[in-house]
Amino acid sequence: MGTKGDGNRQRIIVAADNLFYRRGYNKTSFQDISDATGIPRGNFYYYFKTKDEILNAVVDTRVEELSTMLKSCEIQTDDARERLLLFSNMLERNRDDVIESGCPIGSLCTELAKDAPVLHDKSQQTFLLLRDWIKRQFEILAITDADNLAMDLLAKIQGAAVMSCVFNDSDYVNRSHIEIKRWINEKTLN
Repeated sequence: MGTKGDGNRQRIIVAADNLFYRRGYNKTSFQDISDATGIPRGNFYYYFKTKDEILNAVVDTRVEELSTMLKSCEIQTDDARERLLLFSNMLERNRDDVIESGCPIGSLCTELAKDAPVLHDKSQQTFLLLRDWIKRQFEILAITDADNLAMDLLAKIQGAAVMSCVFNDSDYVNRSHIEIKRWINEKTLN
């Protein structure tokens, strides 16, 4: 694929990612993506044959972006506790989006778990990446029950995202983030 083709493919992925996040996968059509990109709907088939293929590309992009974020945490500090604290900052960093539309990862996984189990397996890759990384940080700190603690941390962040969105409450994001950081310190400094 040439430069223009790569650019169009990327525009489709970016637009679809935003639409899947804001509207949901099931409520987003090829026409919606076409309207958002300005690429004629008929040209989509050159890049993607189905909406499921677009979803796969969106999830792959999200995994790549999350991997980059996690590597950034690792570059910033060698201390696993500090890495977990840096990771938790994503809640406040994405505050406006979270309040408007919830968590992009959690929203998509929840929607697909109900309606499309095969697609859910693909969307779940993002949470598996995060869970494994968080678990590894707890293991580096020689903390037992690392897998359960990883799940607990993800649940705390997801819960904060859901409640902040439901109540359109930025103060709740702040309070939740303070509580999550306190919890991380409590679990890692003992």
